[in-house]
Amino acid sequence: MNTEQIILFSLFIAVFGLLLWGRFRYDLVAFAALMAGVVLGVVPSENAFDGFGHPATLIVALVLVVSAGLVRSGAVLLITRTLVDASRSLGAHITLMGAIGGVLSAFMNNVAALALLMPVDIQTARKAGRQPGLSLMPLSFATILGGMATLIGTPPNIIIAAIRQESLGEPFRMFDFAPVGGIAALAGLIFVALIGWRLIPSREDATLQVEDISHYIAELSVPEDSKQIGKRLAELQEAADKADVAILGLIRDGERRYGQARNVPLKAGDALVLEATPDALDEFRTTLDLHLSDPEREERLKADGEGVEIIEVVVPEDSRLNGRSVQAVGLDWRQRTVLLGILRRGRRITSHLRKTELQVGDILLLLVPRDTAQHVTEWLGVLPLADRGLAVTENSKVWLAIGLFGAAVAAASFGLIYLPIALGMVVVAYVLAKIVPLSELYTHIEWPVVVLLGSMIPLGAALESSGGTELIAGALVGLTGDLPAWVVLTVLMVVTMSLSDVLNNTATTIVAAPVGIQMAQALEVSPDPFLMAVAVAASSAFLTPIGHKNNTLILGPGGYNFGDYWRMGLPLEIIVIAVSIPAILVFWPL
Repeated sequence: MNTEQIILFSLFIAVFGLLLWGRFRYDLVAFAALMAGVVLGVVPSENAFDGFGHPATLIVALVLVVSAGLVRSGAVLLITRTLVDASRSLGAHITLMGAIGGVLSAFMNNVAALALLMPVDIQTARKAGRQPGLSLMPLSFATILGGMATLIGTPPNIIIAAIRQESLGEPFRMFDFAPVGGIAALAGLIFVALIGWRLIPSREDATLQVEDISHYIAELSVPEDSKQIGKRLAELQEAADKADVAILGLIRDGERRYGQARNVPLKAGDALVLEATPDALDEFRTTLDLHLSDPEREERLKADGEGVEIIEVVVPEDSRLNGRSVQAVGLDWRQRTVLLGILRRGRRITSHLRKTELQVGDILLLLVPRDTAQHVTEWLGVLPLADRGLAVTENSKVWLAIGLFGAAVAAASFGLIYLPIALGMVVVAYVLAKIVPLSELYTHIEWPVVVLLGSMIPLGAALESSGGTELIAGALVGLTGDLPAWVVLTVLMVVTMSLSDVLNNTATTIVAAPVGIQMAQALEVSPDPFLMAVAVAASSAFLTPIGHKNNTLILGPGGYNFGDYWRMGLPLEIIVIAVSIPAILVFWPL
């Protein structure tokens, strides 16, 4: 080894060691290594920041924004609300949620897919009276598996495609991963649904480690053109149960009605009195296409066209709301703000929300014009609660969001437009259509991942240009000797998979993909099967909670221990290797 290779190997060993230690965040570790590489002269200073403009980095960032748009438009809720049912058996629920998670993660970032479905799964577990840990791990594994099937489903596939373009002149296309990744995902999902979940240790004393989200008393109005007009209140009960919403009564012509209202046909302008969490309230509103307020207030709220946002505030003693109602202070016409709900401990609210005298300690759910939250809270003299990421689903734009995304995927799949450009056009369209508010555009991008990718790509390029990857490939080829090609591929997958279980999968891919190409060149065969092997293996991080962000996300809510993952993860990784090797040899022959 020459001096340059020694420095680069030392940097990578240091990066991997620090990532395993976990004392410092992975983006800081990667960026520090990049700066050290520049100072030590192994990374040219003029190429130090090439990774931040790399197609792989751009695609990862754009996919996260597009995923947020699909969530905000109600596109994903459209799927989940029609399919998820708490009355199903655990096995049937895991099969269905795994299938939904697998399909969604193929077309959106798999971390975003889990973040979207995890609250649904936890809520279903609560309704069914079982531990969420019995279904959260299968859901996490399903979203990881589903991402293997397409280019945009998981960062390793994006990186592999970019490396192939740089090395061979042409990237993998959108569905080039489907034959191998899809078969591995399908086999993995079948195992998870039928056998895998039974291997998860059950803890009878486990408690539901979920944030205690209180239920607000809220109102939703029936618009003029609503399909619910003429229906009796009791007919909405099924939708309410599915969204976990309690229907308390009805307000008509300013009069509050309770039990007797269940058999009264609904009219335009009626207000439903509900008890629900903010997310459940939004789901119920979207499902039945109800309004947050009456038409006049809603029109005033959206007059500036910048969109709306939801905030939670608490009423202190010196607030102008203490002892007064929002109608008395003119909240809607003075601040263009609508009261969505009131949370009051220990006393029932019986009057119209806008006419209810507020008390110290009341928690309010407010709908405010975008970027005015601070002004509204200061004017009211209330205290804002921590932001929980609450949002209003723009269900009127659901098909527009789906159509734009579908057109971009189709155009990129047929080679009509470069994928980063197609995704960039979708992001621009989402912003112009106000599906994703401009003020939230950058908040949906996971910047630590961007920094990790932007930092590791130049280091990976330097390792390859210095001949370091050729050394690793030579060692692996020497280890396998004259063994058959499928054994060589298996060794590469096992090594890559082992690294991915303890390191970030993007960092693993950046190192392993060039090694795969070098191994193919040493054996004088096509590099494509080796790249496919790396793509599948880098995504298969099932043994630990640190190998993939999805596994980390479920650690707390599922009540898992570090050692719980391998029970289902080890046989799953063996299955993935067992089905992937034959599939690679068939679809990507040597």
